[in-house]
Amino acid sequence: MAGDDIAERIEREHRPSPIDVHVGARVRLRRTLLGMSQEKLGDALGLTFQQVQKYERGVNRIGASRLFDLSRVLDVPIGFFFDDMPPEMGGDKRGRFTGFQDSQDGFEDDTLHRRETLELVRAYYRITDGSVRKRVFDLIKSLAPVE
Repeated sequence: MAGDDIAERIEREHRPSPIDVHVGARVRLRRTLLGMSQEKLGDALGLTFQQVQKYERGVNRIGASRLFDLSRVLDVPIGFFFDDMPPEMGGDKRGRFTGFQDSQDGFEDDTLHRRETLELVRAYYRITDGSVRKRVFDLIKSLAPVE
């Protein structure tokens, strides 16, 4: 019985924290939205792509200084990495954290991780003329059903 408790405690200690997994997923999301490879992100941070992979999976915990570096390289506020965190993990439904929170309202987490969504966002931001980009945005909104 005591051996089972010890084995369970050791397994729990080696599992990634749900918060580390969430933060890593947000790193991956932003990197992917920018069209940046793990290797390129690693180069910008002085890391190997394998280290970036471990951060993104939540296997390696991201320290404060590394989180600061990530926010600068990925051009997001630090709070972005904690956006959309479920309340059971300490997230706040009132939007305490800042980042892309406003632009994500109404989207399910799965929607943000679909390849189609990522390709659409990349293509949208490749439109250099701001007025054209605004018209495309308005067109897409007009085609969607009213909520």
